[in-house]
Amino acid sequence: MAMNIGMMDSAYFVGRNEILSWINTRLHLNLSRVEEAASGAAQCQMMDMTHPGVVPMHKVNFNAKTEYDMIQNYKVLQDVFSKLKIDKHVEVNRLVKGRPLDNLEFLQWLKRYCDSVTGGMMNENYNPVERRSKLGKEKSLKSYNKNCKSLQANNSHNSDLWDGVGVDKLSGTKQGNAPAPAIATNFMEEREYLTKEIAELKLSVDLLEKERDFYFTKLRDIEILCQTPELENLPMSVAIKKILYASDAKDSKFAEAQEDARLSTDIEGGSDGENIRDN
Repeated sequence: MAMNIGMMDSAYFVGRNEILSWINTRLHLNLSRVEEAASGAAQCQMMDMTHPGVVPMHKVNFNAKTEYDMIQNYKVLQDVFSKLKIDKHVEVNRLVKGRPLDNLEFLQWLKRYCDSVTGGMMNENYNPVERRSKLGKEKSLKSYNKNCKSLQANNSHNSDLWDGVGVDKLSGTKQGNAPAPAIATNFMEEREYLTKEIAELKLSVDLLEKERDFYFTKLRDIEILCQTPELENLPMSVAIKKILYASDAKDSKFAEAQEDARLSTDIEGGSDGENIRDN
């Protein structure tokens, strides 16, 4: 099913407010800017509403924050397009950057497509919140709240326990039992030390995630460059993709790719030499 429409089509004159209202009304979301849909999750669910059961919603991450996680959502979306034979090229590398115009244009196309399938009518039998809950978002939130309450209960219990220990120890000072203040002090010092250590670990994780995203973006740019029609069949591009798509970390494709690149260079060099001699 081809669904490429020209840039002068009326679909691309739909305003961002109408687009946001369309998404928020149908999916029960509260987006205030089109770039908030850059993760691709809303697009996946809109396709799920249009074609119930086609989208594997358990693979859709509504909490995607990094480009890596967002790209995984767009892979799900592209798989759905392939399954439905929808001829639409998705500029993933632009959408995940959160650029307003790119995201608006894609959402305008998506609205046009969905309206063409549903006739602009809302699927009244579709419960978007329930569908999202199946992918674990609400469950995770409930689990988080439950853990918080459990932690608070444990802290309260520990506090009562320490209070009890303190009272017992203080009441027992006349009998020579006076180490309770020292125990409480050690407990507070240890808690403070662990709190600082957790903060440092969180900072390290944040830095590692930023570094990961930085290098992933570079690799993604290289992949897109090697996939351009003008370059994708060049020996060097083939060699680079061989390294990028190696599935086994232990089985390095570098030597093989390097040999392919060298052979292609030798062949090209030989051809140039023959041309010079012919001239």
